[in-house]
Amino acid sequence: MLRVAVVGSGPAGSSAAETLAKAGIETYLFERKLDNAKPCGGAIPLCMVSEFDLPPEIIDRRVRKMKMISPSNIEVDINLDNQEEYIGMCRREVLDGFMRNRAAKLGANLINGTVYQLDIPNNSTDPYVLHYADHSNGEAKGIMKTLKVDVVIGADGANSRIAKAIDAGDYNYAIAFQERIRLPEDKMTYYNDLAEMYVGKDVSPDFYAWVFPKYDHVAVGTGTMKVNKAIIKDLQAGIRTRAARKLEGGQIIKVEAHPIPEHPRPRRVVGRVALVGDAAGTVTKSSGEGIYFAAKSARMCAETIIETSNAGQRIPTEDDLKLYLKRWDKKYGMTYLVLDLLQRVFYRSDASREAFVEMCSDKDVQRLTFDSYLYKTVVPANPLIQMKITAKTLGSLLRGHALAP
Repeated sequence: MLRVAVVGSGPAGSSAAETLAKAGIETYLFERKLDNAKPCGGAIPLCMVSEFDLPPEIIDRRVRKMKMISPSNIEVDINLDNQEEYIGMCRREVLDGFMRNRAAKLGANLINGTVYQLDIPNNSTDPYVLHYADHSNGEAKGIMKTLKVDVVIGADGANSRIAKAIDAGDYNYAIAFQERIRLPEDKMTYYNDLAEMYVGKDVSPDFYAWVFPKYDHVAVGTGTMKVNKAIIKDLQAGIRTRAARKLEGGQIIKVEAHPIPEHPRPRRVVGRVALVGDAAGTVTKSSGEGIYFAAKSARMCAETIIETSNAGQRIPTEDDLKLYLKRWDKKYGMTYLVLDLLQRVFYRSDASREAFVEMCSDKDVQRLTFDSYLYKTVVPANPLIQMKITAKTLGSLLRGHALAP
């Protein structure tokens, strides 16, 4: 029977482990910190709630109102009129814990351990050997152990040790920095079902800043490819200044930072090792969304392993695993290209950011954006609406002199 190790138990790793365990495949799920909370905005699209059977109690807030705020503080309200539709706001420790525990309940062997080394066999049938520290005794140092498996899924994030072991190549990455701030009750009421996105070189030269509501606090953060502590400190001060009035009386309860991949790794499958989620580089440009795509990439990878191994009866090959990449790129390749283009056009200057926010005031643009975000289907708009959106985009850019080199 096929043995698969999944390293990392965020939404990607847990999704892969759950899919494999359900199919009766011997699955080992590694997590070094069972209380780990990755710093991120924590927004999930509506389709993820249904597709991954997420219970209502893990969603802190159902956001139906968005404010886009331009460099000159022009505010555009984007509201979801349909009460059934919302963007889910989660704390990662709650979401990740739920998905991890569910995978374990369904039969994945959860190991509280840090994987340090992966021995790679020199043929297509011998096992991979994982060397790891088992922390189940409660000690940080742990007890060194080994495990032999036939297939490895690297779901261990942007600093993936599995990616390094298979020489998957590097990628550029951004840094997400955020402060969790507990607000006085009246201030928290304002953010009840509202999230804010700020653009401007004062809050991010190449991305955006956010105020996202959580259970009993707001997450206030910024993302940038300028990986420099002093710059990030200045940008965080920028978002704190821009949102100062709304954050008055707030108390910082946690400060966190994390790398975010900017594009896929050069190699995402090598031998019988596949990378998924942040380890593979599945975060989108422009929106910086990663949770749904991490879970989805991992599920597609696990489904491909089940299919090509005949439900665990044979050892899949590198070509078998690469089928997952072909399917992934076919399904989402265009989404990544479009969002990359949007980021290049709209985040290049404050003039283009003003144009971007102005464009977001159009109801057709809003509906198309929400449909593609909430349901992950780039709905082909009516050709007249498409022409109108294109004309409006160009008009906004020209008015803001945003097309100047």
